[in-house]
Amino acid sequence: MWGSSIVGFGDYHYKYESGREGDMFLSGFSPRKQNIAIYIMAGVENYESLLQNIGKYKMGKSCFYIKKLEDIDNNLLKEMISDSVNKMENKYNK
Repeated sequence: MWGSSIVGFGDYHYKYESGREGDMFLSGFSPRKQNIAIYIMAGVENYESLLQNIGKYKMGKSCFYIKKLEDIDNNLLKEMISDSVNKMENKYNK
């Protein structure tokens, strides 16, 4: 658990040039009252081609929101999460 409502998987350590650093999950989700937030830490905007065919969603910065899993293509979701996790691991967990 990351905080009180986010289920996160894996982790990476980041450090900015400013000196700020911390730890974050590689991917995760948060079941909320109105929707489910799905966190794509490599940036949702990097997956426009998959999002065109994934189904009904709303966009966020590093997440997107769905009403229920049945509204989206789970195979495309799996592909997006796998690719994002690989990118984040390659970038931060060297």
